[in-house]
Parts: sequence; structure tokens; C-alpha cells
Amino acid sequence: MILFISDRPDKINFITEIFGKNSENLYCVSDEISVADIISVNPPDVIIIDTLSSTLKPKNIIKKIKQVLENPIIILIINRKAEKDLIKHTNAFITDDMSQELIEATVNVNLRMKNSLEQLSNSNKDLADSLYMLNTLYSTSSQFAGTLDKTELINYMIEGMDKSLSFSLTCTLSFCTEDAPVLILNSLYDISDELLSAIKLRTILNYKSLFNNKKLPFELDENNLKVIKTIKYPASKFTFTLFQYDNMFAPIALGKNFFGCIEIFKETPFSSEDAKCFQTLAQQVSLPLKSATLYQEIKETNQKLEKLERLKSEFISIVSHELRTPLTSIKNSLDILHSGRCGDVPQAADKFLTMAQRNVQRLSGIINDLLDLSKIEAGKMDFHFSQTDIHAVIDYVKSTFLNVAKEKGLNLTSDEAPELPQITADSQRLEQVLTNLVSNAIKFTPAGKNITIKSELVNAESIDKDNCFREVLNKLNGNYIMVSVVDEGIGIAEENLVRAFDKFAQIENSLSRKVGGTGLGLPIAKQLIETHKGAIWCESKPDKGSAFKFVLPVETKTE
Repeated sequence: MILFISDRPDKINFITEIFGKNSENLYCVSDEISVADIISVNPPDVIIIDTLSSTLKPKNIIKKIKQVLENPIIILIINRKAEKDLIKHTNAFITDDMSQELIEATVNVNLRMKNSLEQLSNSNKDLADSLYMLNTLYSTSSQFAGTLDKTELINYMIEGMDKSLSFSLTCTLSFCTEDAPVLILNSLYDISDELLSAIKLRTILNYKSLFNNKKLPFELDENNLKVIKTIKYPASKFTFTLFQYDNMFAPIALGKNFFGCIEIFKETPFSSEDAKCFQTLAQQVSLPLKSATLYQEIKETNQKLEKLERLKSEFISIVSHELRTPLTSIKNSLDILHSGRCGDVPQAADKFLTMAQRNVQRLSGIINDLLDLSKIEAGKMDFHFSQTDIHAVIDYVKSTFLNVAKEKGLNLTSDEAPELPQITADSQRLEQVLTNLVSNAIKFTPAGKNITIKSELVNAESIDKDNCFREVLNKLNGNYIMVSVVDEGIGIAEENLVRAFDKFAQIENSLSRKVGGTGLGLPIAKQLIETHKGAIWCESKPDKGSAFKFVLPVETKTE
């Protein structure tokens, strides 16, 4: 029989659809009073508690159930995370959005487990005890898998031992749960100061015995060893007869990773099954403790890297701003000298002034790239979106580079689809993107070759996605204006295509080394296009040329 406790009508109907084919197999109640009545008359096999109910209190319900039933199978309906106090009383969890098949499977698994345990208990009590230990080990290992908190891991281990071994006292020396070594005591009864001193000394001696006079991972001092005590029944106290109890001891370690050790005391003798369970739990917790340690190290490393990234961005921004002021002064001075306003410039000096002006302009471009990158990364880049004609953007960039292309012996043309729709964009940022692409094409295209700027209206489904940018292009949906800069330059090998959009990346070849550059233009273009909800990519073959393409979404008109 299944007992479902909830005050949500929709959830009651949902569970009834799954398990209510035979009404004798399912009882649904919506108040706490009815729970005690039903379980006392007809104990259910499985109890499902809806923790998302507005009027029910799961802790009170579980307490009432535990007062009547010895080992109830309790399943909780939760969102994504259950309260700590509920975890140790629960066999399984069902999320609120879980499918019918998974809910049915979860309940059936627990029903089968309950039936198996009952059958085995009736036939062989010892075997049933072993299965209970295995179930505890399984539950505890599941808890281990659900957290990377070292304190929680140690507590889960101790709770597992409490469930399976019913200890009198555990002494856990932990080197991983706090900044300094700590002795965690979980005891049935209170411990006097004299007994505590003896326990601390015994723990330190046990710890040292593990290393056979070798160098210890940590030096311990009995007087400075921090103690955390959890006492179940503080009204009573242990005496020194505690040391006459049966006891077991085990290190908590994995390979060279040492996390501590644990000793457990029990008034009645431990069985061989108890010893196996104790050793297994001590070993099981070691792997997640190692994972938690690695996670903590990775987290701290990431925090350091994030801090370094922030410092780098701030440094780039500050240095770029500081360089811009004197560079402007240098540029103006060179322009004045070159203009002849300070007197005639000798032919030999004119050559050097022209060279200086060209390099100042180049340095100014590098500084602008650095500033743009730092603004983008800091989310401080200004955008002014408005209705934009892509033809005007292309015409502006083309006219800007016509003379530059001619001087290098290149033929710069455009091939535009007529009457393309306007788009919502920042025209200056699009000019910046296209300027970068055309500038690169001119840099990497030998004299006598062609460069073409194309524009057309495309649908996302018609875009060729058979390249290394497939993942980016698969996200596109709807109509776009596609702009392409097609050159007959040196091209890029397929394995280097994705790297073309990485910060400070330059593809290794003789021409790229010759023309130089920061490698920031394409990453900036990528960020600007993505801000416009578009995409940018490249198609290229070595010695055949490249086609850098980007798409910008066309707004769909609604009637």
C-alpha cells in the first residue's frame, strides 16, 4: 500500500493517475491528523510526503510516522534540494517536475527493496542485518556523491556509522574540515574534562602510530587540539570504563592523501560484519574528500585567475589611457613639423617624419583596440542602436579603403543585393567590424588580387554549416543580412580557423609575422557582432583566399 500526503489537488490527481488503478493500493490524505490514524490501522509499504505543500510540516509528519512505524520507506517530493534534517530520515526523493515513469520506477524500486528486506528478515535475521548495513552504505555513499563540503562528508560518515553500528562514541581526528586539526566527538553521554584529556592523548598516539616514526603530515599538540562535541544525552556521563568497551580504529586516507583517522567505541562487541562496514565507510569517504580538496583548490585557483583577469583588464585600460595623451601630443607635433609650419623640412628628414607618423598611427590603432577590448570585457562599451542601412555602412568602408587598396595594387569592389531591409544596429560599431575585416584582407592579400564586399538576405537554414563553426551557426534562426569580405589572399588552415577569433592570436606564417598586429581586431569584431545577436565566422583554404562572414538579424514584421 502507498500513502500519499499532500494538500495540492493537482499533485494528488497526478499521483492517483499513476498508482490509483487499484484504489486499495493508494491512500491520499491532506492533513497531519489523518496520517497517524491510517498508519496505525494499516501500515503502508511506502509513504510519499509532498514537502511543497503549503499547510503540511514534513518534520512533524515524519516524527509521527517514526513513533508508529519502525523502519518506514519515506519518499519526499522536493524542488531540487532537501533540508538537511529531512535527508537522514528519507529513502528517496522525487522532484516536482519528474516524469510519471521515473516516479513509478522510484516507488517500485523502494517497494521491491522493502519486500526483499522483509522476506530476508523473516528467513534470516543476520542476513537482514547485513542487508541493512549494505543499504546504509549505499545511502551514505549516495550522500557522499551529493556534496563537495568536507564537513558534511565527515558528518555523513559518522551518521552512517550511527545507523549501521549504533556506537557509544566516535573520535574523529580531521585535518580537512577546518583550518587547523580538530577532534570531532559524537557521544551518547557527556564526557568529563579528565576523560577528554585521556581521549585526546589516545587519539594523538593512534595518529602517530600510523606513520611508524616517519614524518607526520601535521604536528599535534594535546593542549591546542580543538575539540567539537556532539552529545545525545548530556544528563549522563561516561567514565573511564569507556576504554574497556570494544573499539575499532581506521585511517581516513586515499593513497598519499591523508585526511585524518577515526576510532569508534561500543559497549557490546563488534561483529565481523560491523568491522567490514566500519572500514568500508572510512574508505568510502576518502575519495569524495579528495574530490572536495581538488574542487577547493580549483575554486581558489579560479578566484585567483579571475582576480588576475580583472587586474589585467584594469592595467590595460589604465596604460592605454595613459599612453593616449602623450601619443596625441606626439602625433600633433609630427603633423606640425611635416606641414612645414616650423620651416622647411629636408627631404631626408621628411622620410623619417613620414615613417614616424605611420608608426604613431599604428600605435594609436593598437591602443584603441586595447581600450575597446577592456570596455567590452568590463561591459562598458557604449552602443547606440537605431534603424541602419547596411548599404551605407558598406559604401563608407569601401570608400575609406579604395585608395589604400589601389596603393597596394588590389582591386576592391562590392557586390550587394539590392534593397536590403533596414536593421536595428549601431552603425559605427558595424563600420568598425567591417573596417577590421577589410583591413585584414588588404594586409594578407598579395598585389594584383581581388577583394570583394558582398551583402545578401539569407535564412539561417540556407547557411552552409559544414565547418568548424557549426555549433555557433546552429543557434541561428530566422532571416539575416549576411555581409562577406572575400579575398584571394594567403588563406588559413582549417585547424587554425577557430583560433582566428581568440584574443592576441596570430596564425603562424611568414606574411602574418611580416604585417604584425595585436590579434585583437577579430575578437573585438566577434564581441560586437554577438552584441547585435548575430554571428561571425570564416571560410578559408591555404593559398586560396578567405571569406569572413557575419550575419545580423532582420526583424520580423507582425501584422
